Amino acid sequence: MSGTASGGQPGAGRVLVVEDDPIAAAAHALYVGRVAGFTVVGTVHSGGDALRFCRQHPVDLVLLDLHLPDGHGLQVVQAMRAAGHTADVIAVTSARDLGMVRQAVSAGVVQYLLKPFTFPTLRDRLDRWARFRRELAGGEASGQDEVDRALASLRSPESPVLPKGLSGPTLEAVTTVLREADDGISANAAAAAVGVSRITARRYLEHLVDTGRAERSPQYGQVGRPELSYRWHSNRKLS
Repeated sequence: MSGTASGGQPGAGRVLVVEDDPIAAAAHALYVGRVAGFTVVGTVHSGGDALRFCRQHPVDLVLLDLHLPDGHGLQVVQAMRAAGHTADVIAVTSARDLGMVRQAVSAGVVQYLLKPFTFPTLRDRLDRWARFRRELAGGEASGQDEVDRALASLRSPESPVLPKGLSGPTLEAVTTVLREADDGISANAAAAAVGVSRITARRYLEHLVDTGRAERSPQYGQVGRPELSYRWHSNRKLS
């Protein structure tokens, strides 16, 4: 079996990382290991290895890439359930097709995490999953409120806190302009498109860079100081 395995504490959040890209797999495992209460018990690079690992080791949560060399991740989920494996699954993918999201939910995936993502985003999902598990630790719900509270802890993520001076609507507008700029965009061009000042546009673009959703590079062409060009990180495996 390819991949690695390590010991985990019983009762902790024992996580199996399934990712075909070894570099991304190592980064995912590093992220998980930084969250209190979670232990990476294995890292594998294919669906077949994931099923074999679950058969041989206790796993509470699978961080599952959907595009694997030997099949689709949702097929792995179906095979896990057919074999009696009850570990929860967080899907990790760059696919933004909402139809795929629906299929993932139908297959029993508890969270859907888009690449590229930052450590705080993954930490939030893991913390919510842990809260969800704690809410369901009892044998029987006392009433509807308890069931609703458990589901809310998993399905209602809090809005991320933006740095002081940044607003959600403007960030969304800058993000839309950036994602539509296939060849990259400057702060001047983004400012003109959104209707804000160049300084404001650059603050939002730099925020997207800092959170791993965009990258910047110098753009040469005219005499003088090169202008920074920003590009959306849509094709990156991991941020």
